[in-house]
Amino acid sequence: MIKLGIIGTNWITQQFIDAIKLSRKFDLTSVYSRHDQTAKTFAAKNGAQETFTDLNAFFTKGQFETVYIASPNSLHFEQAQMAIQHGKNVIVEKPAFSTQKQMAKIQALLDENPQVLYFEAARNIHTENFHAIEKKLGQLKTVQGAEFTYSKYSSRYDLVLEGEEPNVFSLKYAGGALQDLGVYTVYDAVALFGMPEEAAYYPQLIRTGVDGKGTAILQYPEYNVTLNFSKITNSHMTSEIYGLKDLIEIDDAGEINAVIYIDDDRNKQVIGNTIDENPMLPEVEDFARVINDPKNPQNKHDYDYWRQLSVYVNKLIYNLRQDAHISFVGEKK
Repeated sequence: MIKLGIIGTNWITQQFIDAIKLSRKFDLTSVYSRHDQTAKTFAAKNGAQETFTDLNAFFTKGQFETVYIASPNSLHFEQAQMAIQHGKNVIVEKPAFSTQKQMAKIQALLDENPQVLYFEAARNIHTENFHAIEKKLGQLKTVQGAEFTYSKYSSRYDLVLEGEEPNVFSLKYAGGALQDLGVYTVYDAVALFGMPEEAAYYPQLIRTGVDGKGTAILQYPEYNVTLNFSKITNSHMTSEIYGLKDLIEIDDAGEINAVIYIDDDRNKQVIGNTIDENPMLPEVEDFARVINDPKNPQNKHDYDYWRQLSVYVNKLIYNLRQDAHISFVGEKK
């Protein structure tokens, strides 16, 4: 069993813990929270043995070998850096880091500590349905671009409308639609098509200064890929990858619960409809596989690919933000 420590006690952390319980490959031992009672409540609910409110004590005294970081985006870099320096494997929620400088520093630190493993928790690319898309895409005779849509109204936006500034909609905490749901669509594009030659972002800014929704256009040599994402509206539009007369239809660019191939004659074939008991289970299984046997050739190949993909995604998201002139508080310091 892989001993796990966690930073963050929100709903996404609970979903991750529920996933590790299903996998039976991780054992939650340590919980960090700024608030003692919050840490103790979460630990008691999930069977952790120890709690911390001091981050340094968490890393120096905590009985764990891998840490899952699900704090506000702006805190990921400092916490991941501390983890690597203390020899802990890192699983960090997407987006891993806010700038290319932060990503470069983490990559350099990983190179200096080759025994430490780093994963960005982008769950969509680990699913069977995503692998079905990859396989079918390789079989298309012609590829003419794609459109990926992932829009879900956030209940936190109600607080914005009431005059508050929750973390996910705050420049101070590196929030916004691109930094949240947009990451899934960027991962879809980069994992399937590689890095674009050019990229532009057209955001809809809200009162707090972040992007509530937006459209990104990625230019490849022979086609474009369009990304649509929002945290202030809902959308039921499907996502599509275009062949010549045929196409791949995806129910949702983030969840990816159903994938259909539609041929030249409009005949439909379901090529992916696996719905996991917990949407984070596939990535948990993948991370555990690599942590338990990092020298296995296939595991090493997968790990190197995920690590490089994380770097590419970070670069593209950063470039999109710069194109839209969105800067986070303290980013230039």
